[in-house]
Amino acid sequence: MMREQPGRARVGSFVGVFLLLGMGSSLAQAPAAGANPVTFTVTAISSADKVPTVALGDVQLSVGRNSTPVTRWERDENLALAILIDESIDRGAASNWPDLRKFIMELPATALVAVGYLGNNVTTLAQDFTTNHEAAANALRIPNGGTRVSSPYIATLSLLTRWPTGGPRRRAVILISSGIDFFRGPLGGAMLWPDVDPLVQRAQAQNTNIWAIFFPASSRPGANMARPTPGPASRSMTGTTANPGRSRTATARDGQNNLGRLTDGTGGDLFALGIGRPVSLRPAFDEIFQNLNNQYLLTFEAPKGTTGRTRVDVTTELEDVTLMAPSEVNLPGAR
Repeated sequence: MMREQPGRARVGSFVGVFLLLGMGSSLAQAPAAGANPVTFTVTAISSADKVPTVALGDVQLSVGRNSTPVTRWERDENLALAILIDESIDRGAASNWPDLRKFIMELPATALVAVGYLGNNVTTLAQDFTTNHEAAANALRIPNGGTRVSSPYIATLSLLTRWPTGGPRRRAVILISSGIDFFRGPLGGAMLWPDVDPLVQRAQAQNTNIWAIFFPASSRPGANMARPTPGPASRSMTGTTANPGRSRTATARDGQNNLGRLTDGTGGDLFALGIGRPVSLRPAFDEIFQNLNNQYLLTFEAPKGTTGRTRVDVTTELEDVTLMAPSEVNLPGAR
């Protein structure tokens, strides 16, 4: 399956087999006095059949504009994964559920898996986080296929705010959606929708990668075309609207653009092949499977007193290896 995402032109497919992640760690240096550790997930990808192992010495980290030592680089087989299915997608998506069942059943035994459905701006869990992968697989059903007044971004955010505390440090979401926000849609002709960035920020704060799989909305009339929404307008205290912005209509391409922004910001990836209904989602499931098998936890020390969100960039000079990470992380501040 081709993947289209802003800023990325890489196309890949799963060829390897699952290898159970081993536990291990490497220390670069002792933590600085008064420093606070920040940990986030990094995914190694490659066009090779088997992704090469990435060692601590192969990794370079920039925090803000500063080169920063990596104090810990480790594998962790523990994972909490939420599979979220947008109720507004075409019901035909369910023909791919046998492949999704296989994906779930082949996850490591320690992986916690939840299955939820997005509608009315909330995630409803058909199966809460469990290591009973058969129960999670059995929670898959045909989506409603209706055009609810709902946003997949607000609905996903509702799950992140209720994510269980503690548990695995590696967290991931697989979001199967058209990406169209039927609740607020585009504002003022904007290509980027207002509920994407809050979701990105929450996912970054919780170290949660989001992997998005595009599937078109229901074929019912109007499903792939959100209603036109007014642009941003200033409202007086009496509630009247002044200077309304230009209206526009959301399309499947807009949905993909917003899903791409979401995945790029959280260290995941978008899987799409044009804007039509894909023949199969199996290549996407296979590649996400491989990606989850090639993840590392990176830790660096933030100086005491630093706080807020800051940009991070993780690179390697290893041949044919790219490291994917969230675009920003939260610095914890003084403790």
